[in-house]
Amino acid sequence: MWTPENRGLYARPGLRYPSDLTDAEWDLVRPFLRRRTRSGPAPERLREILNAVLYVLSTGCQWRALPRDLPPRSTVHGWFVRWHCDGVLDRLHFALYQQVRELEGRHASPTAAIVDSQSVKSAEKGRHIDPIGYDAAKKVKGKKRHLIVDTLGLMLGLNVTPADVQDRDGFLPLLKSVRRVFVFLERLFADGAYSGAATAAAAKRTGKVVLEIVKRSDAAKGFVVVAKRWIVERTFGWLGRCRRLVKDFENLTRTQLAFVQLAMIRLMTRRIARLCQSS
Repeated sequence: MWTPENRGLYARPGLRYPSDLTDAEWDLVRPFLRRRTRSGPAPERLREILNAVLYVLSTGCQWRALPRDLPPRSTVHGWFVRWHCDGVLDRLHFALYQQVRELEGRHASPTAAIVDSQSVKSAEKGRHIDPIGYDAAKKVKGKKRHLIVDTLGLMLGLNVTPADVQDRDGFLPLLKSVRRVFVFLERLFADGAYSGAATAAAAKRTGKVVLEIVKRSDAAKGFVVVAKRWIVERTFGWLGRCRRLVKDFENLTRTQLAFVQLAMIRLMTRRIARLCQSS
């Protein structure tokens, strides 16, 4: 609920664009983006490059449509690809995730999580490098995002597949990768698409994770908030605030993975800065 007290915590006055980093947010990100060689760009230049990437993420514009007061598109895109391929975004996301958990009074590693998928329609493209598919249930032609989040709605892992891949088939490889990082994960909540003895047994073999199916009541009519499952749906809503993620604009699946990861990084940096400001 918006109040005069908390409205100021979400305000971003004095910025050139609303997507730009504040000084507090940049202080959180800067240690992970420091240059490795003396010939690399200065920290101020790296901040401008990251602001340009966040501008693309927030507005959904083409790389060639970047405003002239931001660095050139070739420089911005090159550093964006480098940060993703070098694992910079992975390390930054993991560090911020642990910090948010601790600020919220939680243990750094979660014990419960929620899984769901989202079919995203592909935009018109000149060519498709990575394959797309057709989700007959949702009547969507494009990609499917398989997402695992904790009870705060923060992303633990993501797998992007063609839309015709079944939920349980895209979920099991994702669970294995998540379980390798978050070793204390014990319980996973999911909807009816993940039901079945074979899926539950596979989850049990993956680090003894118990898969719990949370179904909607048969007597319910219209929209109903389903326990636990609303958390991952809220996360999909958070991602939808970034216009670059509203549709599948990317020819490469790895680029979409990087943008989703960057969206969660943006969310966590803002949350940490807000929590520190209010404390």
